[in-house]
Amino acid sequence: MYDVTSSNVAYHIVDVPPVLLLGGLLGSLYNFFLEKVLRVYNLINEKGIAYKIVLACWISISTSCLLFGLPWLASCRVCPADAGEACPTIGRSGNYKKFQCPPGHYNDLASLIFNTNDDAIKNLFSKGTDDEFQHSSIIIFFVTCYFLSILSYGIVAPAGLFVPVIVTGASYGRLVGTLIGSHSNLNHGLFAVLGAASFLGGSMRMTVSLCVILLELTNNLLLLPLMMVVLLISKTVADAFNGNIYDLIMKQRAFPYLETHAEPYMRQLTVGDVVSGPLQLFHGIEKVDNVVHVLRPTRHHGFPVIDEPPHSESPFLYGLILRAHLMELLKKKAFLSDPVPTDIDAFEQISAEDFMKRGSGHYNMIEDIDLTEEEMEMFLDLHPFTNASPYTRSPVAGILTRHDFMPEHVLALHPTLIRSRWKRLRLQFPRLLKLF
Repeated sequence: MYDVTSSNVAYHIVDVPPVLLLGGLLGSLYNFFLEKVLRVYNLINEKGIAYKIVLACWISISTSCLLFGLPWLASCRVCPADAGEACPTIGRSGNYKKFQCPPGHYNDLASLIFNTNDDAIKNLFSKGTDDEFQHSSIIIFFVTCYFLSILSYGIVAPAGLFVPVIVTGASYGRLVGTLIGSHSNLNHGLFAVLGAASFLGGSMRMTVSLCVILLELTNNLLLLPLMMVVLLISKTVADAFNGNIYDLIMKQRAFPYLETHAEPYMRQLTVGDVVSGPLQLFHGIEKVDNVVHVLRPTRHHGFPVIDEPPHSESPFLYGLILRAHLMELLKKKAFLSDPVPTDIDAFEQISAEDFMKRGSGHYNMIEDIDLTEEEMEMFLDLHPFTNASPYTRSPVAGILTRHDFMPEHVLALHPTLIRSRWKRLRLQFPRLLKLF
């Protein structure tokens, strides 16, 4: 727990705007850049493992060279007489890194760079250190953290977002504190806390959880109103430009994540407006050739199984069968010579272990299954492998999945809704930015 302030805290409303307004703007801009970088990384990573390794090596080497070269831009400073620890510190974490400075001096930029993220945050959050960092060092550290945290995310190396965003926001808050100087009652360490809150609110858009986390860091309930104001306003400002970083990543990865509430323009739509066709289905006893011809052009993960006369009195939905199960049946060649049900136990040929999920959606391809012309004319009894639990009304008109309710899918089907008056407010960027 970082001791960033005392029990007696006095703050004024004029202390808030410089931190929260720019924090929301910088957070939304951070999300915009990160989304574009991840899109480029995805194109590179799709080319193979070699490209992933080369990209990770290039980012690692460039980052190392940059971080070791930047401290040369900062001048040495005299160690403070009232320093609470040894100055300069050599070979361990601390606020005063020597880095080629003469005895009794320290390099403030090296003190931030040559530390772990935890120690860097502690240095920035510490109280009583208003004169410890130069303006130029804080600016260099902020710009470096801002862009390196964007470039290092998405490569084949463990890199997160939460702690780098805190470091970046803390350096931004420190910068605001140094610029305001004596015009504010807050110490620079507290400005760093507010900067971290503002940047987190602008990028990740979390409010309650962030407020609790940052409040634990300060250990002071008197800061709760100020922290809530900073988080709420920075989130509101950033929401006018784009979504939070995790939503943007999920959309880019095509995860069908549905929000708690539907978009307002969806109130005008019915189920028939979003379902897409044509409907692909199978009969309870299906020809192998038909199964192959349906699986090849589609990427659906499930198909309805219909029973029709003479196997039933009237057409009805028997159940759903998964694509992975169909692939397994084709691989095992559990075929019938005639289109009639048999009394043979189907699980004598196929066990439950064969249907265990092993990433089949990515590794089992229909093109990898070799079938002769004679086998293509045979039949599959799908009844034993079909999930017969769904309740429906016949006839079946289509299948709805999460993807059908995604805003991107709905707007692609109905482009006129983009300018609908029900659409949630978003500030539109100039058309020039769409080129990027």
